[in-house]
Amino acid sequence: MHALRQSLAGLILAGLVALAPSLGLGQALPYHGDPTAREIVPDLTAVPAIRFLTTADFPPFNYRDEKGELVGFNVDLARAICADLDIGCTVQAWPWDQAAKALGDNQGDALIAGLAVSPDNGALFDFSSIYLMLPGRFVASRTVAADFDATGLAGRAVAVRTGSAHAEFLRRYIPGVRAIEFADEPAALEALAAGKADLYFGDGLRAAFWLNAHPDCCDFAGEPYFRPDLFGEGLSIAIAPGRDTVRQAIDYALSRLKRSGVYDELYLRWFPISFY
Repeated sequence: MHALRQSLAGLILAGLVALAPSLGLGQALPYHGDPTAREIVPDLTAVPAIRFLTTADFPPFNYRDEKGELVGFNVDLARAICADLDIGCTVQAWPWDQAAKALGDNQGDALIAGLAVSPDNGALFDFSSIYLMLPGRFVASRTVAADFDATGLAGRAVAVRTGSAHAEFLRRYIPGVRAIEFADEPAALEALAAGKADLYFGDGLRAAFWLNAHPDCCDFAGEPYFRPDLFGEGLSIAIAPGRDTVRQAIDYALSRLKRSGVYDELYLRWFPISFY
């Protein structure tokens, strides 16, 4: 997840300068809960408040705006969780290399900062349910996107970042494409815009912000690809071990926020072009 944090910053900060109005009507929205699961109502008397930790270097999830205020999707989601539970709430920023240690040292109850759901981290922390995944997406000109067929890509030139999980996905699962590799996502997307490639394949989040800044160029083509083995398990909230009541309260609130529409409102506020 650290590599994702570094590669997102430049592209997304540029896209945040001129976010388009929300285009939520008709857009696909995240849903990672089990609609048939029985909802467990937590004992909130044991959770009078949640101390959220985050960082200030992961736009658009958690960062400081031009006024120095801590903002972002994760920041708003943390506060919405507390508001839904009607409990106290703090959100404190730590340097990335200290945030997980601060959680382990009881400086907070939960870390909402993109900490990877990995075996190593799973040995140290508990995790909430997944609240957002980062799928791979194809991007193409509007004409190509309108008639996109994932089974007919043999021989097509696809721009992709060198050495990325998305390049590996193409190699494994889309036989016959001509992968054209670039040093980073912006270069690959600009190659698409310049007609040097037929399509782009990469992280849907990065592509969504690029599309927002290039509204007359291109569209997402086809469906999102969710491959946890390549693109990661998704975003979850890390919780100090032994804090089962906090974890249950957060999962309860996440489910309620989705059902009430508050989660979708936050998602489209920060991601006006849905990458789902």
